[in-house]
Amino acid sequence: MKMKDRINRTVFELWTGELIFGLLAQAAVFFFPDKLRYSACLWIGVISAMAASYHMWWALDRSLEQGESEAPKQIRLQYVLRYLAMCIVLGAVGIFFGSYVLAAFAGLIGIKISAYMQPLTKKISRLVYGEEILPPVIEYLYDDEEIKEPAKEQE
Repeated sequence: MKMKDRINRTVFELWTGELIFGLLAQAAVFFFPDKLRYSACLWIGVISAMAASYHMWWALDRSLEQGESEAPKQIRLQYVLRYLAMCIVLGAVGIFFGSYVLAAFAGLIGIKISAYMQPLTKKISRLVYGEEILPPVIEYLYDDEEIKEPAKEQE
């Protein structure tokens, strides 16, 4: 099984945007005295953002398969767990790398930036996956036998 068959297309687009953002943020390494620590913290943040975006897809996919009453609870629980994990990552970076917490935070923010880069990442996704085939969203109203054109009122 190919990697593109195992990874959801939306997750691939988010990961692509996060990697592009990480590469662009890496260009700022020249402004920092400790280039190795900056790079390490930035990529810890980017990898954490990639894990969070995968977890978001996984949690939504799994939660929506449950009943209507359980889905909102499951989604909220997974949301809280994801953000606790991000706080733990930032705390660990603060403990081990000191003043480069903002670099890790910039990497984590890549998940938000990649959502805005969707038009670009969609083009990259088309190169990997091919053209996206979407089901028709709007059916013709009068094609269904149950729905008929309203009868004109007789005067």
